[in-house]
Amino acid sequence: MSGTSKLVIVYHRQPYEEVVQDGKVVFQENSSPNGIVPTLKSFFGRVEQGTWVAWKRAPDPDAVTWPRKVSFDDHYGRYDVVRLPLEPDRIRSFYHVTSKEALWPILHSFPWQFSASNVDWDTFEEVNRRFAEAACAEAADDALIWVHDYNLWLVPFYVRQLKPKARIAFFHHTPFPGPDVFNILPWRDRVVDSLLACDLVGFHVPRYANNFAAVAVGLRGAKVTEELPASRGLDRCGRALSDPSVVTRLAHDGRIVRLDAWPVGTDPRVIHQLLGSDDSRAALDRIAQELSGQRLIVSIGRVDYVKGTKEMLQTYERLLSRRPELHGKVKLLVTSVKANKGMAVYRDARAEIEQLVGHINGRFSRLDWSPVLLFTDKVPFPEIVRYYKAADICWTTPLRDGLNLVAKEFVAAHEGNDGILILSEFTGVSVELPDAVLCNPYSEDSMDRAMDTALAMDPPEARRRARAMYEMVSTYDIARWAEHCFERFAELDGTGDDLPAVLTLPPSRASA
Repeated sequence: MSGTSKLVIVYHRQPYEEVVQDGKVVFQENSSPNGIVPTLKSFFGRVEQGTWVAWKRAPDPDAVTWPRKVSFDDHYGRYDVVRLPLEPDRIRSFYHVTSKEALWPILHSFPWQFSASNVDWDTFEEVNRRFAEAACAEAADDALIWVHDYNLWLVPFYVRQLKPKARIAFFHHTPFPGPDVFNILPWRDRVVDSLLACDLVGFHVPRYANNFAAVAVGLRGAKVTEELPASRGLDRCGRALSDPSVVTRLAHDGRIVRLDAWPVGTDPRVIHQLLGSDDSRAALDRIAQELSGQRLIVSIGRVDYVKGTKEMLQTYERLLSRRPELHGKVKLLVTSVKANKGMAVYRDARAEIEQLVGHINGRFSRLDWSPVLLFTDKVPFPEIVRYYKAADICWTTPLRDGLNLVAKEFVAAHEGNDGILILSEFTGVSVELPDAVLCNPYSEDSMDRAMDTALAMDPPEARRRARAMYEMVSTYDIARWAEHCFERFAELDGTGDDLPAVLTLPPSRASA
């Protein structure tokens, strides 16, 4: 099988949203202009021919009525989208059961949540093989095939078999645990063999890359051939995820596998544009009037036991219990977007969050004040950005998170002028933002101290921290992440001579 695309991106999500207008299905830009999907689409602007491979639900894959391949020519560039038809039962098995019930808890170091009882590994392998076949059918023999995230762990293995000359890159958007936790997976050998079939495996921070290297050395006898000091300030010591150096090359089975640690950025330009609109200015005035002098604390996320929402709410209840002088003077706004209906563990987490919010409001509310405002439906990104801007404090304390873009979005919204960030040191982004109020979400004392510190911080200190964080977020934005990826891709053929002719550096989106 041979195609013509020089770049094939493999990611389970389609790069647009399908909506029905006047009885017809139309494609629209993603509701959030910020994040990884628009960034990946921007890569197509620098290739003559590119393809995105994603899934699409299909009750009967052999009798689909929609085109399996559609073409686009938008401001991101010209590219094709191949939609892989998957039956609902396969989606449930591959994604909701294997990926979310078995792989997700291990990746986030929650082994007690791990369950393999309903896992159909054969289906997981089959779906990954179908993704690989779809990608290889579009790719030129020497194409770059870039695979994203853990639910497509096995795609590189099949691609290497089908396209031995292809350059294969993989980016891991979640944490990667150390060997003691990762090796709980019964399918660990298959996963590691597939990642070792790549030319480049990317992670957010050095700790995750080093964890993978330790797994590869222990399970498959890979050899570390290069280890370098962590770059761009990621070498700071003293934090939970600190690692001053990073393994950058492994040798295995006659091949070199490059490892990379470079956190994804956000797009401050998009956030500034949204906040500069007339609608945003009017909305911010309304929010200020409604708060009437109260300090606003925001916690933005979705329902997931790894997000630490329960622990955050318990901390807030303790705050109101021990500091009654804050009653009527603070308000906590929480978004905890509902999870998939078919996943029992998330249903339980959602019920617990709703019960805690009800309990806190029932205990402390007055006629003129309720302490918590909870949103469980998806909030549009422009509205989220306004809450960031209106908030005095952003409370982002997951128990574990691969990166956490919420923290960077909040910092960008305040442009270095103000805004206090309380951040879990078990988020990847904590390695980049030492000027946040860092805390251990597993410790009640640490969480209590962090909130007290944030509430008591004087304005000059808050501005100093905000400026330092904004400098990092604006310097290492999403455009810089894309540029860095291209630089790494240029090294994959060993000389750096061939690939730049195929993939050239994109201009910064901030200057576009």
